[in-house]
Amino acid sequence: MQILTFANNKGGQGKTTSALGVAHRLAALGHSVLFIDADPQANATLTLGTDPARGHLGDALLDAPDGRPSAHTLATLSQRPHPTRSLEVVAANRLMGQQEKIFGTQADYIFFFKRQLASLANQYDYVVLDTPPSLGPLTLAALAASHAVFVPMVPDLFGSAGMAALLEMVERIRQNFNERLRVGGIFFTKYAPTYRRALHKQYAGDLLEDQSLAGLVLTQTIRENIALAEAQSMQQPVYDYAPSSSGAADYAALTDEILSRLS
Repeated sequence: MQILTFANNKGGQGKTTSALGVAHRLAALGHSVLFIDADPQANATLTLGTDPARGHLGDALLDAPDGRPSAHTLATLSQRPHPTRSLEVVAANRLMGQQEKIFGTQADYIFFFKRQLASLANQYDYVVLDTPPSLGPLTLAALAASHAVFVPMVPDLFGSAGMAALLEMVERIRQNFNERLRVGGIFFTKYAPTYRRALHKQYAGDLLEDQSLAGLVLTQTIRENIALAEAQSMQQPVYDYAPSSSGAADYAALTDEILSRLS
């Protein structure tokens, strides 16, 4: 079971869209996938049509009042919103924004996902984690459990700064908590080499010229495409909503490149 986290220390980078695009593609290829919405904004949960009232990640974050471990686990919280697809989902809820603060005060919070997922090792081929746009407790716990982290970024000042902060934290997590963790790849969103935006080209070029980072940059980029937002509003994978769109093509190709990297 490969545990993949999508993260950036900056919002608006296409993190949730990318996590969903890859998870849906993996499921379409026949893999069994568990998607965990670990972002209190719960955008992926809304897009997937999952009902937080049936249980959400926050239910498992905190110990029971009497000190016993919570009865809620990722296994008991997983839902299959679309019976015909091999994709199961652990939903998020906006209440998690407050729960995360308490969760982060627990001495061993960083091992939460590692412990929870250990018992599911034979049930899924892939686990895909969507994380908050910050380096808070939920993101750190996701990194401590993961085999690889993938970093979507818009090639501009803010995207670059968020990416750099995340990479620094990844190295700390690798040294102290998870020696198997690696950066699976950095990929550009809302961008293509044919676009004429000079600033984006400059930041993309600078990253590719950095010898310490160039090898981490994936070839596939994600172009701007309205079909991605439309598919989310219709609560459908872009591959179903607009199979011939550039958004579907880009995320299918990105998933293929990720699989190649993982192998």
